[in-house]
Amino acid sequence: MVYYATDLAEYNTRVDHVATIGLSAALEQFHPNELLEHCRLAEQYGFRGVMAADHFQPWVPAQGHNAFVYSWMGALGVVTNHRFGPGVTCPSFRTHPAVIAQAAATLGAMFPGRFWLGLGSGELLNENVVGGEWPEPLVRFEMLQEATEIIQKLLSGKETRYRGRYFRMNKVRLWTLPEEPVPIYIAATGPQTLRWAGRTCDGLITPGAAPDKLRRILADFAAGAREAGKDPDQMPKLLQLHVSWAPTDEEALQNALTEWPNGGMNFPKQDIRSPEDFAAMARLVRPEDFRGRVLISSDLDQHRAHLQQFIDLGFDEIYVHNVGRNQAEWIKAYGEAVLPKLRPCSTVS
Repeated sequence: MVYYATDLAEYNTRVDHVATIGLSAALEQFHPNELLEHCRLAEQYGFRGVMAADHFQPWVPAQGHNAFVYSWMGALGVVTNHRFGPGVTCPSFRTHPAVIAQAAATLGAMFPGRFWLGLGSGELLNENVVGGEWPEPLVRFEMLQEATEIIQKLLSGKETRYRGRYFRMNKVRLWTLPEEPVPIYIAATGPQTLRWAGRTCDGLITPGAAPDKLRRILADFAAGAREAGKDPDQMPKLLQLHVSWAPTDEEALQNALTEWPNGGMNFPKQDIRSPEDFAAMARLVRPEDFRGRVLISSDLDQHRAHLQQFIDLGFDEIYVHNVGRNQAEWIKAYGEAVLPKLRPCSTVS
């Protein structure tokens, strides 16, 4: 069955208590108008949300795009009924956190209850556009903490002045505010960031990984939430997954090698400067390097089982990116053979 935007209430009732399965929109890989069409089609086939990449450059030149995510999300909100947010914005280098707060407040005001703000500590690939020093991870984490505090204060509607170690802001307030608070979700994998995110923010974003690692990530986030007297079970936990599906395994593998070789790079990528540097490294990527990082398969039941394991771990929202160019074909296949077969969480993690 195909679910159109006008039937969302019926669809939401049918999948009550099943994790939200949304589209991970790769603005570094597709023209923004084409990607809007993908998101409209995904809504028709039962996907319920969009996590939009915030990139100034693609990972490799072959991906070929870098549309500005905040312009694009405004259009997304008009042409679909999706909930959506950036996955994720770094508020520390190329854009001052006050400007991110203004953008978030505007989208929250235009699309009440539908916009969330995803924040992270950034990658050199996207942040080096403004030049300057690229600091070590601890400093980037401290900058994220200050930037998030500024954004939270501004989104509260209060007049705010800020004098921190890394950021300064004269006394100012936001005049256009959303009717409902914009939730802030933090992208994190390390224990310190996870505990801080649980204490101070509204939810978690993390990439797909081995189940044991994800259990540890969820436990650290929950511990931070409990330290602040919050119930982690009531806080959204978002997962981003990369998969490669095609009618044959050979096509699926070729799509991964050609379009998403960065998915086979099993090392930190935050300090790599350019798409050309990634492309040089991509020549070393082999099919086995994707194992445990990107599911490559033509078997839709294998894709269903792959998503189900993360639902059973306790993730509330899973945003899936099919790395090939065959987006319409994949969206229809998932909508017909994967999404309807998913079950509510069956275990307590």
